Amino acid sequence: MAQRHPDPTDTTAGPVPADALAGYLRAQATEFLRALRLHGESGTVESVDAARALRRSARRISGSLHTFQPLLEESWAEDLRPELAWLSGTLAREHAHQARLDRLLLALHRLSGTTTPPTVPTQSPIPARDGTAAGLVRTGADRGDPGPTRGSANADHGRSGPDRDNSGPRQGNLGAAHGNSAPARGSLAVGAVKAGALLDRQLTLARTRAHSTALQALGSSRFHAVADKVAVLASDVPLGPAAAGADLRPLAAAAEERLTAAVAALPLVTAGSPYNAEALVHGLSPDPAPHPQDAPWHQVRLLLRLHRYAREVLHGPPAAAGVRLLAAGQALDRHRDAAEAAAAAASAARTPRIAPATAYALGVLHADQRHEVEAARYAFQLSWRKQAVGAN
Repeated sequence: MAQRHPDPTDTTAGPVPADALAGYLRAQATEFLRALRLHGESGTVESVDAARALRRSARRISGSLHTFQPLLEESWAEDLRPELAWLSGTLAREHAHQARLDRLLLALHRLSGTTTPPTVPTQSPIPARDGTAAGLVRTGADRGDPGPTRGSANADHGRSGPDRDNSGPRQGNLGAAHGNSAPARGSLAVGAVKAGALLDRQLTLARTRAHSTALQALGSSRFHAVADKVAVLASDVPLGPAAAGADLRPLAAAAEERLTAAVAALPLVTAGSPYNAEALVHGLSPDPAPHPQDAPWHQVRLLLRLHRYAREVLHGPPAAAGVRLLAAGQALDRHRDAAEAAAAAASAARTPRIAPATAYALGVLHADQRHEVEAARYAFQLSWRKQAVGAN
């Protein structure tokens, strides 16, 4: 059982020594090495779990180095922390692209009011190989082909757009798409089908590239240098001179104060309203930059994570986070996912020469994900205010 330490905000409790930080870092380094060994010995499914465990331990080590850096050897912590952040970010991209694709395809399915999972038109039926949540028939992008084959050019009626958007549907549950009547309930409109196909091609290609990048990273000398440092950390934590007799609680409390200040700067009153008109500002801008309202929320998500890790150091994982902190973190995770999915839909809508029906479907999808962003903000402010009331 993990050792429990006093709450960082409890001034009547005794100090938490630096040994608690050393024990936490050693435990996370051991988890990192165990996941690395599992990744090298296992098959596909286990490799996914191992990569997730690598990211989890790398984030916790990096976050702890950030919060408690004054108690560690300065040069060592400054060298290792960005390398762990690089590794965690590199390994996360493939999963992020797949999760974003699944989210968008499921949203298309929901927005279309279909009773069966949507299908994506392709040259020939190709069974889904990766078990995506939407159950879509995969396009040629899964075979490394970013678009239709050359043989489909005649069916495109002269259009040479990247998604061959004017080509007629060749298969799939399209209802009355071949006739003049409106599609029946349980069928997908042509625009939604082609929007799904375009998203599938773009995000699957991005996922494939991220997978290649992750494999290259795991085989690089840079990664081996990181693994060597983590291996040393599993047995010897380089504490600095300031660690002798130090109390971890002030540094943990400082991490909480940074989070509280960042949350105080958020428009929680706006997030608590049923309609956020300001969220529509710049909605039609051609600028592909992230939505201007998103950055402060993403920063709060990172600070909340650092606060959770600091509590784990003092209290022992995983119960230290508490129900309300977990709920707030999950709301911010949903916020990040919806914001990035909306950006992916907007990026797909900027594809040149797509048909109006496809562009319309992507616009509805973008608006739906921005609505999910607002819902996540509302859920966070409810959770955070409950937490504040409980603390008082």
